[in-house]
Amino acid sequence: MFAEELPSEADIVIIGCGVIGCAIARELSRYKLNVVAIDKEPDVGWGVTKGSMGWIHPFVPQFKGIKSKLVLEGNERYDKLSDELDVPFRRYGLLIVALSFIQFLALIIAYLYLKFRKIKIRWIRKKRLREIEPFISSKAKAAIFVPSAGVTDPVKLAIAYAENAVENGVKIVLNTKVTGLRIENNEIRGVITNKGEIKTRWVINSAGVFSDEIEKIAGITKRKMWHGKGVMVIFDPVLGDMYHHLIAPMPIRLDPRTKGGAIGLTVDGLPIWGPNLVEADGKSDVSVSKDDIDMIIDKFKPLLRFFPKNLILKYYAGVRPVDETSWDFVLGPTEIKGFINASYILSPGLTAAPVIAERIIEILQSEGLKLELKKRYSPFRRDIKSIRDMNIEEIDKLIQQNNDYGEIICLCNNVTKAEIIEAIRRGARTIDSIKFRTGACMGRCQGSRCLPKIIDILVKETGMNLNEITLKGAGSEIFLGD
Repeated sequence: MFAEELPSEADIVIIGCGVIGCAIARELSRYKLNVVAIDKEPDVGWGVTKGSMGWIHPFVPQFKGIKSKLVLEGNERYDKLSDELDVPFRRYGLLIVALSFIQFLALIIAYLYLKFRKIKIRWIRKKRLREIEPFISSKAKAAIFVPSAGVTDPVKLAIAYAENAVENGVKIVLNTKVTGLRIENNEIRGVITNKGEIKTRWVINSAGVFSDEIEKIAGITKRKMWHGKGVMVIFDPVLGDMYHHLIAPMPIRLDPRTKGGAIGLTVDGLPIWGPNLVEADGKSDVSVSKDDIDMIIDKFKPLLRFFPKNLILKYYAGVRPVDETSWDFVLGPTEIKGFINASYILSPGLTAAPVIAERIIEILQSEGLKLELKKRYSPFRRDIKSIRDMNIEEIDKLIQQNNDYGEIICLCNNVTKAEIIEAIRRGARTIDSIKFRTGACMGRCQGSRCLPKIIDILVKETGMNLNEITLKGAGSEIFLGD
């Protein structure tokens, strides 16, 4: 699926294969272009994308700047996008809840404001709120319901974008780190990497938290990046029926840096709370402290009458690349001819991703790149078949076609041997790559039972040695010694 060798030249090089870079790659694959996307990680979607909650936001509370407009447009794209790319997507809807008299007054103002902004909403009275959310706090006085709020799987979306782009001719080269840019007469001429140099006239900087470093390599130093860390807490699936929407407390005062967080559900129905917002200790700081978890639970537990917080399944953190000056996306050309920014994409960049990709096409055209649509382009991509979504008759038929669908590897999430093998054939070479494609190792046991079987399959399918098996690339080897 992904290329091993770096081509010697390309029309356009995309630096960074998160959800933004992969969305751009897919959009460019519609045209008669030689497009190469590179990333320093062993798989796509492993930077900012991997640390996202996966929420498709209905709006940004601060109705100004680029991201507010693109989020409104992006939200509308997801039903069609989900169908085309076979990516899980659910519109749970958002409840903004008032728990006090002051919050109730603020909720009325917010309702009128959102109506003025033409956001589709409904006022939910106390009685109705208790009917649709029986475990809602007894202090809840009313809520605003925003039906367009949804959830997807951000890494699966990046993978789907990437696979569709490759099917349409884009080359994606992983484990490829940018070490320099060849610039002549203030124009891009090539990208220098640990795998060699690739000649090009156009570079799209979508390197996430490393986009500022790519700018510096190009000699652009006018921006400074702030690293905001958000922690998310996921609870045991047994609690998945305690609420059915994304639920946020009505804020009294808007913080321009954040949307405030909420309690919600993953696309698979697991309860997830967060995020908070603290300053990260650098680009790679995804540590989670007890204080982080306590902060999230203390903030959101008043929304429910009861919630067994001791049933935490796992927690993780993501780092946001923030332009300290604007707190907005940075999209557009730079003083270096051919160097285009799709960078500093903080939350809700996932929601805006399909529209950001379209904007980059418009920017390239305005900068002089001539584009011609391909006669043959397919917007469709199919995910790995999973028995979790099938009835017994469908499963039986699938097993008759492929016996490996009859062998369960991950008991927690019902992941079969056939799904593991298909993930490997599509390019997965690490445990995390298999995990994000299939859901294996993501259940209650967190891989304690299925990990040895997955390693065995990975070795047999790829010919890798045991000491080459890693969790997420070099430095995360599972086996040490002989």
